[in-house]
Amino acid sequence: MTLKFFSLLATLIVFLSFDAMSQVNGVVKDVNGETLIGAAVKVKNTSKGTLTDIDGGFQIDANPGDILSVSYIGYSDIDIPVTTQQYYEIIMQESDIILDQVVVVGYGTQRKVDVTGSTVSVKGEELAKQPVMTATQALQGKVAGVQILGSGKPGESPTVRVRGVGTALAGTTALFVVDGVLTDDISNINTSDIVSMDVLKDASSTAIYGARGANGVIIITTKRGTTGATKINYNNFVGYRNATNIVKMANASEYANYASSATGQTVVAGDVSTDWYREILRNAFVHNHNLSISGGTEKMSHFLGFGYLDEDGIVLNNNFKRLDVRANLDYDLFTFLKIGLTSSYSNSINKDVNLGAAYNNAYRAAPIIPGKVDGRYGNTSQYQNVGNAILDLSNNDIRNLGNRLQASAYAEIVPLSGLKYRSMIGLDRNNYNNRSYNYQFLNDETTFLTSGGNQVNRQSYLNVFNEYNFRWVWDNIVTYETTFDKHRFTFLAGTTAEAFNGNWFSASRKDVPAVKDLWYINTGDANTSVNSGGGDAWARNSYLGRLNYNYGDKYLFTGTIRRDGSSRIAQENRWGWFPSFGVGWVVTGEDFMKDFTLLETLKLRASWGRVGNDRIPSDAFTVTITPNQAYPFGGGIAVNGSAITQVKDPNLKWETTEETDLGIDYALMKGRLYGEFGFYTKTTRDLLINVKLPATAGDEDGVILTNAASIKNTGFEAAINWRDAVSSKLSYRIGANITLNKNEVTGLNGGEPILDGGVGAAQIYTTKTDNGQPVGAFYVYQVLGVFQNEEEIKSYQSAAGQVIQPDASPGDFKYQDSNGDGRIDDKDRVFIGSYQPKTYFGLNAEVNYGAFDLSFDIYGNVGNYIYNGKKALRLSGLDNIEKSLAYGRWTPGSGIQDEPKANSGYLPASTYYIESGDFVRLNNVTLAYNLPESMLGKAHINSAKVFITGQNLLTLKKFTGFSPELSGDSPTRAGIELNAYPTTRTIAAGVNVSF
Repeated sequence: MTLKFFSLLATLIVFLSFDAMSQVNGVVKDVNGETLIGAAVKVKNTSKGTLTDIDGGFQIDANPGDILSVSYIGYSDIDIPVTTQQYYEIIMQESDIILDQVVVVGYGTQRKVDVTGSTVSVKGEELAKQPVMTATQALQGKVAGVQILGSGKPGESPTVRVRGVGTALAGTTALFVVDGVLTDDISNINTSDIVSMDVLKDASSTAIYGARGANGVIIITTKRGTTGATKINYNNFVGYRNATNIVKMANASEYANYASSATGQTVVAGDVSTDWYREILRNAFVHNHNLSISGGTEKMSHFLGFGYLDEDGIVLNNNFKRLDVRANLDYDLFTFLKIGLTSSYSNSINKDVNLGAAYNNAYRAAPIIPGKVDGRYGNTSQYQNVGNAILDLSNNDIRNLGNRLQASAYAEIVPLSGLKYRSMIGLDRNNYNNRSYNYQFLNDETTFLTSGGNQVNRQSYLNVFNEYNFRWVWDNIVTYETTFDKHRFTFLAGTTAEAFNGNWFSASRKDVPAVKDLWYINTGDANTSVNSGGGDAWARNSYLGRLNYNYGDKYLFTGTIRRDGSSRIAQENRWGWFPSFGVGWVVTGEDFMKDFTLLETLKLRASWGRVGNDRIPSDAFTVTITPNQAYPFGGGIAVNGSAITQVKDPNLKWETTEETDLGIDYALMKGRLYGEFGFYTKTTRDLLINVKLPATAGDEDGVILTNAASIKNTGFEAAINWRDAVSSKLSYRIGANITLNKNEVTGLNGGEPILDGGVGAAQIYTTKTDNGQPVGAFYVYQVLGVFQNEEEIKSYQSAAGQVIQPDASPGDFKYQDSNGDGRIDDKDRVFIGSYQPKTYFGLNAEVNYGAFDLSFDIYGNVGNYIYNGKKALRLSGLDNIEKSLAYGRWTPGSGIQDEPKANSGYLPASTYYIESGDFVRLNNVTLAYNLPESMLGKAHINSAKVFITGQNLLTLKKFTGFSPELSGDSPTRAGIELNAYPTTRTIAAGVNVSF
C-alpha cells in the first residue's frame, strides 16, 4: 500500500511540475564559500517564501522584476533583483548581531528562533581543532546536557549520554543520523568531513525518530560541493601521546618492607626495582592526514574527501590505522528535480592487546622481579602467582579488521513553490574480522630468567571471528511550506522503513604454527576445533508527521506524531504511538518590547514528548527449545528430548520515555551576550528488568526479563556566551555551560534489584540498582575506621552486648553494623552515591589577534564517585601495593584510621574503595597562525594555517587511580576502575592549506 501511494504521489508531482516554469533557483553561501542551511528566501511584498535546504539550495516562484529578500540569523539581510536568469549564487556577509543559529532537525531544517524543543548546533570547524579519532570526543564540554566519557584506547569510541541514564538493560547509546542514515557508531566518520553536529536533547525534538529517540539524537551533516572553481584542501597533524596520569607503585625497598609485614616472611629488595607500568606504557606516535577536493557548476557539485589516521596506543604493541574515502555528489537535473549521492568507505586495522591481564598483573607484580632481560622474562608467577605483564602483551597477536560502507541516494522533486518530495534510500554495510593468536611458550629458561610458575601456554591457539552486518533505511518525506499574512506553516508527512540483518561465526584450533601473518585455521590440530555461529535480524516500519506554525515571528507551535512498529517487540505490543508538541513565545517580537533595545531576543519555550526504546535482543520475547538428554526413569538409558530452559515474557513491550522541557533563549547587547536556560523532567516507564521466578518454573537463571520498573531524570541546563570585537585586529569569544542532573529508580514494581559490578572472588557485587537510588549505585560496607587495639574490638558491641567483629585484630577495618543485629553481613551494606555526576560543565574561549588564533576548552564534573576496583584485586601478601599505602598503612601506635595494616587482600566491598570522581581538565589548547596572503599568492595558495595543539594537558582530580572517566559496558556496573585504558595527553602540530 505504501509503495503504491508514493508511486502515485511521485507521478502526480512530476505532472504538476510542468506548470512550474516560473521558478528560479540558487544557492546561499557565506564569504568563505560555505553553504548556509535554513536561510530565509522570500519574494518581497508577497507571501512567497522558503528556506534553503541542507545544501544551501533553494527554489521559489519569481518573475523578472521581483525582489528576492534573503535573511539568515547572524548575517546581514540582502535583496537580489530577479532578472531573466534562473540560477542565483547569493553571498551573505556576517553581521555583528548574533540572534541565534539555524539547526538541522529530524528530516529537515529550522531557524533556531522557530525551534520549540531543546537543540544545540556545533560547527564542524570547532570539532576539527582537536586531535581525536571521533567527532563525539571533540564534542565534550561544548553542549549542556551531553556527557562524553572518553577513552585513550585507539579505535574506541567514547560513551555519549544525553540528559542522564534512562535505562538499565536496554541500549543507552544516542542515535546518530549521518546524512540521513541511522547508525549507533560513527567511528568511521572523518571529523574533517563534518559541517555540523546538531544535538536533539528533549523528547519533543527526538519524537520524530520515535523508537530510536529515547537516548537523544545527534544529526551529522557532512560537506558537499559548491558552485565555483575547484577547491583543494589539505590538513594534517602529527604528534605524540602519553598517559595523563600513572599510578605510583611501591619500589623494591618499599615493597619488601610491606610484604614482610603482610606475610611474616623476610622479603629482600635486591638490586632490581621494576616499575611495571613504565615497562608496558610508552610515548605513542600519531599522525593524521586529510585531503578534500570540491567544486561544481550550476548543475552539478561534488565533494571528495580522503583521510588517513595512524595512531599508536600508549600500551605496548597497540596500534590503530584507518583509511577513509568520501564522495558526495549533487545534480540538478531540472529546475524541479535534484538527485544526489552520499557515500563513505572506511578500512581499519586495530592491533589490539590483552589489556585486562596486563594491567592486573602490572598492578600486582613484585618490583623485585625484573621485567625482561636479554630477551627473557622475569618469572613473576614462579615467585607470587602473578603473570609477567610484558609477556601478557607479547605472547599474543590480536588483529581487528573493519570494512564499512555507508551510502545514500536521494531524489528531490519541487513541483510547486513550497512543496517538496524527497525520497532517500541508505545502506550501512559493516564487515568485521577478528583474529587472535596466542603463541606457545613454556615456563622454562628458554622463556623466563628462572623456571617454574604457572604462566605457561603449552599449545598455540588461534581464534577467528567474522561478523557481517547490513542495514538499510528508506525515507519518503513530503514537505509543504506556505505563508500568508503573518502566518507561516510547514507541514511534513512521510514513511520510513528500516531493516537489519547480521550473522557471525567463530572458529578456533590449537597447535597452529607460528608463522607471522600466515595463521590459518585449517593448519592446526583438527581434534581441537571449536566452531560456533549465529545471527540477528530485525525490522522497523514507521509513519510520521509534523506541523510547524509561526505567527508573526512571535508565536510558535510544533506538533509531531510518529507510529512505529518493531519486530523486536512482542506481536501484541509491536506498534507504538510517539507524539510530541512544543510552544514558543518570542517576547521581543511584541510591541511593548520595542523600547527595550538592550534585549535583542527573548524566547520562552515549553514542550512535551514521548519516545521509545526497543534496543533489546531480538528474541527477548520468543521462547526457544534446547535439545538435551534426560533419564526419565531415574537412571539407565538416556533419552533424547527437548526442554524450555529460559522462560520468556510473550507480552514484552516498549520502554517509553516521557519528557517535559521548559526553556529560555536569549540574546542581549546586539547579540554579543546570548545563551539559554532549560529545565527538564524525563521519566522512562516499562523499564526492562529481571523479575525472580519460582524454582518450579524450570528457568536456568531463575529470572524473567519483563517490563517492571521506572527511571526518572530531572535537571537544569544553562549556557551563556559572550563575543565582541575590541578592534579590527582583536576579537574574542567565551562560552560556558553547566548541567545539573538527578537520576533515580522510581518503581521496580516487583522487579528484582540488580546486583552487579563484581570485583574478583572476594567482592561478588559492588552496585545495586534499586528504588530511590541512581542506576548503578554503589552498595558497600561503611568503614568507620581502623581498630587500634584489642580493647576497641571488644568494646565494639551491639545493644545486646554482642561483640560485632569478634574475629578482627588490631589494624583491621571497623565496619558499620547498619541494621544493629550485632554482626556484619550483607544486610549491613549501605548506598554510597554512584558514578553519575550531579553536575558537569564546560568552558570554551577563543581570542583572535591579527593572524593569530588562540582557543581553549575546559571540561569537568562533580558529585560522582569512582570505585577503585584494582585495589581489590590483590590476592596475596606478596602482591605489590601503591606507594601511598607503603607509607600510609596502619602500624601499632600510628593512630591511622583510613588505611589498614599490611594484609593479604581479600577485603570486602566497602567505602575504602570508593573515591571522589570530581575533576576539572584542560581539554584542549590550540594556537594557530594564518600565513599572510602576500606569502601565499606566488604559490597559488588561497589560505594556509599552521597550528600547535594540546589535548588533555592538565587534570585536577581527587581520584587516585588512572582516570575518573569510566563508562563501563553497562549502566549497572559503570564507574569501576579495573583495567580501563588510561586517558592520554596529546601534543601535536599541523597545517591546513587551501588551493
